[in-house]
Amino acid sequence: MNAPVSPPAQPARGGRSLRVWGIALAAVLLLALGLIAWRYRLQLDPGCIEYPMLRASDIPTAVAAAPDGAVWFTIELSDAMGLWHHGTIERLAKGTQNLEPIGLAVAADGSAWYTDAMARAIARMAQSGEISSFPLSTPIAQLGRLAVAPDGAVWFAESTAYSITRLKDGVFTRYTIASVRGGPYGVAVAADGTVWATLQSANALVRITPDGTMTELDVPTHASAPTDIAVAASGTVWFLEFRANKIGRYAHGQFTEFPVPGSEKAGLTGLAVAPDGAVWFGMLRAHSLGRLRHGVMKILRLPRADARPYSVAVDAASNVWYTDISGWLGMLPADRARSN
Repeated sequence: MNAPVSPPAQPARGGRSLRVWGIALAAVLLLALGLIAWRYRLQLDPGCIEYPMLRASDIPTAVAAAPDGAVWFTIELSDAMGLWHHGTIERLAKGTQNLEPIGLAVAADGSAWYTDAMARAIARMAQSGEISSFPLSTPIAQLGRLAVAPDGAVWFAESTAYSITRLKDGVFTRYTIASVRGGPYGVAVAADGTVWATLQSANALVRITPDGTMTELDVPTHASAPTDIAVAASGTVWFLEFRANKIGRYAHGQFTEFPVPGSEKAGLTGLAVAPDGAVWFGMLRAHSLGRLRHGVMKILRLPRADARPYSVAVDAASNVWYTDISGWLGMLPADRARSN
């Protein structure tokens, strides 16, 4: 008699089901962790770390780094200033609504000076939130960028007064622009106290020496619309040519222009010079940061496809900070900024 043949063993359905559910659960957990990392502290190539605004309606605009490592930023269409310190963002109430708050700089004591167009004033905020305000004399105010000089004076572009204006010891002094076209926008101050500014409509730079002598210098490219401006430690002046899609340099009495590769309408905005001499700028419409170093241009794509970097600052440790008007404060760490 033939021995009975046992049927082949069948896998337990319950075990297979458990394995499938386990894989699915692991995938869901990984996705959730990824979403949390993306929402609260994104770090992707080129190595940016990004912090979301505390309110969905907040639009971070200008940015400036303090000597102690804190980072200030203005918030469009809000009644607050933003302050980042030790990885945390605070909203500090300022009492008036922001409108085009593009003027911001930090003093040696870590306080922030900013333009307040709605209040028709220049104001100072300490990290404690204490505010001092200095009202302008004009019935309306259209204000551009702002800078703090080594002597503590505050300089800013004042379109409504057709001037580059200084605030020192509570007193305003206006340096009226000679050009009938004007359009003051960017302001920067060199280590020797020389003030540099841009005139968008006049297509020129303005230089104000410490003795008050004012000179206008025509930018070579016609109708280039110079906007943001910065001065390197060497005294070299760098500026953006918004319509020409170029980075301009003025040194030793001569202009040099560097075309930005890629999109002809990248929307150049925000400019800062790092301690190593690298020039950093935002590309609003190209969703990128740009770097010009030793004559070589590099474009660094930001992590999100909808990124819109507006202002740029470099802190004392060489970290590159930027405001993204889609709702983020971003930072490219110094080691990545140097290595990319």
